[in-house]
Parts: sequence; structure tokens; C-alpha cells
Amino acid sequence: MFMAIQRFWFLSMAIWILQCSGRFVVIESTRVPAMFVFGDSLVDVGNNNYLSSIAKCNYYPYGIDFNYRATGRFCNGKTFVDILGELLGVPYPAAFSDPNTAGYKLLEGVNYASAAAGILDETGQHYGQRYSLSQQVLNFETTLKQLKAVISGRNYTDYLAKSIAVLVFGSNDYINNYLMPSIYSSSYNYSPPQFAYLLLNHYARQLVALYSLGVRKFLLAGIGPLGCIPNQRASGQAPPDRCVDYVNQILGTFNEGLKSLVDQLNKQAGATFLYGNTYAAVGDILNNPATYGFSVVDRACCGIGRNQGQITCLPFAVPCPNRNAYVFWDAFHPTEAVNSILAQRAFSGSPRDCYPINVQQMTLISNMNNTTDQFS
Repeated sequence: MFMAIQRFWFLSMAIWILQCSGRFVVIESTRVPAMFVFGDSLVDVGNNNYLSSIAKCNYYPYGIDFNYRATGRFCNGKTFVDILGELLGVPYPAAFSDPNTAGYKLLEGVNYASAAAGILDETGQHYGQRYSLSQQVLNFETTLKQLKAVISGRNYTDYLAKSIAVLVFGSNDYINNYLMPSIYSSSYNYSPPQFAYLLLNHYARQLVALYSLGVRKFLLAGIGPLGCIPNQRASGQAPPDRCVDYVNQILGTFNEGLKSLVDQLNKQAGATFLYGNTYAAVGDILNNPATYGFSVVDRACCGIGRNQGQITCLPFAVPCPNRNAYVFWDAFHPTEAVNSILAQRAFSGSPRDCYPINVQQMTLISNMNNTTDQFS
């Protein structure tokens, strides 16, 4: 007990010193050697470029603020994990599908995220090929086999234990599955709470699999208020100036369950699981846009139709010139300006933003033998 108190005192003092600097601190990359990213189009950096899929964005104006380069990121600029990596001091993880992602480059981390992917294997199948959560975990195993040829023994174990896995899943299981009754039967077979529990059960199995492979540090992002994205506003299911309340309401069971799952998984030896409260963070931006410098919250910067959300951003479309004033870049995805806020909140926010501790705090306890003391 004394040791736990002593460790907590040390952690609190270290965090106080960092916060008093008045700016975000970049953690030394030796403390966090790499990020491994799993997820959907919110964090895809180009994996779908190499797949037979219509869920691609390897064309202008995507990337207009990423050195005018369309890389496969579904954004005008950087994604949430790009900015989080900058704060951690690690390189942008390369796309798993890229043939150049091999050898020593793997040591910089790998991004497995795939647009249209979901927790369930069938989610997003109408878009064509994509790496579902289970396939992304299998792809990670492929990477680990290659990594063992580069580093071995204790160095390999230590490298994995210090690296951070970021997972961003769930949005497609709703907007490209449950909320598409003409294509998927899930809404007929499951009530909203039942569907959420189905997702959480599948998710938990894959998280345990990643833990069994040697990963010890996880950031799990919750689902944002999908009823407020331009695509859902354009559906006509709510007044022009309102989000689709029903869509937002059915997400509660999943997000609350994911937070509870974090508590359960933190009982694993040496594990540190964090829950990123995306719903609250984006909700705060939408409710107080001027506070964050935004003036347009109900339509996309690039898109066609009602709320610029009925058809997403097409090749060579002319986007809005004042992109930092918009919350949404296209029918489904936030702008780089929003991604920056989300990354900073996950990195150094309060437990309301990132539970039970934030990413910066997780790096400070990365060398402790048993992190579960921090949450008991």
C-alpha cells in the first residue's frame, strides 16, 4: 500500500510539473517506441488504397492541408492518430498494405485501419474489401512475425510493452450496418442495447487477443455523436437545425459498456487500458463551437446535397476555403482542426476526456511493473 501511495505521489508530481509548463509536452520516443493503429476511416492512412473497395479517398481535395497530398486519409489534413503521434514524439505509422512497410520500418509502428471496417466482420461489406477488426488483428500477427526477425528476446517484449495500441471502432457498425435495414438485418435481430452488447463481446475477444500477443498499453476511442454528422443530418430524420437524436441515444449503451470494459481489462497483469470519451469531446465542440473557433457545425466543408452530406466529397470538388471554421470535413469525418482537439484531450485531458488516466500519464507509468495499482 505504501508503495502504491509513493508511486501515485511521484506520478502526480510529474504530471503537475508537466502541466505547469503551459503547453503540451512531447514524450521522448524511447518511452513510447511506436504506435500500432487499428480502426476505420477516421484513422485510415491509405490501407484501402490497396484494396478492391469503393471506400477510398486517394484524390484531391482530400489531403489539401496535408502538403496538398491525397494519401488515403479521410480528412483535409492530419488524422487524430497523426496528431497524437506528434505529441508522443513517434513517426506516423505506415499503412500495413503498403509494400514498403517492411523490415526496420516496422519498428516505427504500423497502421492497420481500413475505411468501412467494423467490429463485426460483415459491417461495411457493401463497400467491397476492407480489413475488419478481426482481420486487422491477424494482420498485426503478421507484423509481429516480421518484427521477430528484426528484434528478439527481451528487447522484443519490452518494445511491445512500451508501444501504444490505438483502436477506433464502432461507428461503421452503426452507420454502415445497424442503421441500414435495407442491406443488413441487425436492426431486426437486435434491440439497440442487444446490438451494443454484441459489439462489446466481439471487441473484448480481440482486445484480449492483442494483450495475449504482448501489447500492454491501449487507447480505446468511444463513438462520437453520429446523429450530428452531415450524412445523418441530411437523412431528413430531424429538423434542419437538429441532430438525429435517436441515433445519438442508441450509442449510449456501447460507450458506457466500453468504459466498463476498460475497468475490467485493467485487471490484467501489467495492462493499461484507456477509454477516450469521443462523444463528450465532440459534443462539447458542437454545443460551444465559438469557444473552439468554429462557426459551421451542421454541414460539411466538402460534399453535395442537403448539409453537404448526401454525397460525400468527390474528386476535384471545391472545398470550403475556411476549413478551420468547420467541424466536419465531409459527410462523415471531422476536419483536422477537430482532430487536433480530440488528440490533445486524449493526450493530456481530464478523466472525463480520457479515463481513468490520459495518454501522457500512461507514458509516465510505462516502466512500472503493475499499473493496476493506479486504478484500485
